[in-house]
Amino acid sequence: MTAETRMRYLRVALRVFGVFLIVGIYPLMNWIWPDGWAWEPRQTEYEQMIQGIYVTLGVFLLLAAREPLAHLSLIRFTIWSSIVHAGIMAAQAGHDHTEHANLFGDVPALFAMAFVLWWLLPKRGDSAAGTAFGPEAGKAA
Repeated sequence: MTAETRMRYLRVALRVFGVFLIVGIYPLMNWIWPDGWAWEPRQTEYEQMIQGIYVTLGVFLLLAAREPLAHLSLIRFTIWSSIVHAGIMAAQAGHDHTEHANLFGDVPALFAMAFVLWWLLPKRGDSAAGTAFGPEAGKAA
């Protein structure tokens, strides 16, 4: 995959994940598949908090889609926080038989989002990465 193609797909992925986090989590947790996206016993305070966090992240992913190279730390945070969150939930769902459906719902969704974003991140030597890995990496363009 060329660097330009990778960047185009990264922009699309950031938009898709951003929109999903903004409008997809709530219906999945409440109507479409609560067994795979919510945890028992239901705790509305927790659910509102986690939905608020993910809506906020979704907004920032949409903003990052405009200029991904300027938002690499946000993208990396999304990758790593998704891996950590999914890993913890996988361990909890594996331990608690009433939560096994989460192993087919929110857990793989977070791992998938992390993997796709990682796969599409500019690689060292990509011409489209510009200064993303050089001495100017931390400075705004």
